[in-house]
Amino acid sequence: VQLVQSGGGSVQAGGSMKLSCVASGGFIDDCGQAWYRQVSGKERELVAFVSRLYGKYYIESVEGRFTTSRDGDEDTLYLQMDNLKPEDTAVYYCAAGPARCSRSSWISPEYWGQGTQVTVDS
Repeated sequence: VQLVQSGGGSVQAGGSMKLSCVASGGFIDDCGQAWYRQVSGKERELVAFVSRLYGKYYIESVEGRFTTSRDGDEDTLYLQMDNLKPEDTAVYYCAAGPARCSRSSWISPEYWGQGTQVTVDS
């Protein structure tokens, strides 16, 4: 599976931004797809996922501000980010093919997008 991301850039705090991730070359299983983010010098963290098995999940810090969705016809994953905060600044990655998933976890994806920088200015 190949994942190609688009979107990202810089925005003022309180602004919005939408990321996209197009999947090709394989099958997206029932665990669906996820978004991760990574700040330089820190571990990559799960932000949200959408799966046919468990629906949608968001980490607490983005709940109510971020919305993920997937268009199956276009094989495209989206992350709509509203009311952005400086602490949301990171490189964002889409992912697929986890080793396992549950209602609140999504573990060890096999496939990654190329990453896209999101910078939120205060």
